[in-house]
Amino acid sequence: MRLWHEELIPLLPRQQLLGQHRECCALRGNGWGKPHSTVNYVFNYSPYMLYQYHLKIIQEMKRRSYNVQPLWEEATYRGKSTTRYSGLEAMKCTGDQVNTGKIYPEHNLEYLNDCINNLQQKGIYIKLNPE
Repeated sequence: MRLWHEELIPLLPRQQLLGQHRECCALRGNGWGKPHSTVNYVFNYSPYMLYQYHLKIIQEMKRRSYNVQPLWEEATYRGKSTTRYSGLEAMKCTGDQVNTGKIYPEHNLEYLNDCINNLQQKGIYIKLNPE
């Protein structure tokens, strides 16, 4: 399980984007708090941050005209078999999030390179546009 670096979301091939949606759904549902080395950092933050990240995935899916269950666009939804969050407060973006556009501080340059290398090992070559 992996959350792709946020800069890669619009560049992910179909399979990886849809896989990311499934992983977000699993993490938001019964997978919340279950250890996995590549995503443990998400449990250090509010589940609302995972929801914010998932919205980026959903927005990209919609941009590509993929169908998305609208319930996943609700912050408290956790899937059919998991009780919704109660009292989950919306979080405002922090200064770092506003400045970098990234939800998780772990999504830094080193993590971006790790993700690119991971994709290359799968035979997927992504070229980032320099800003």
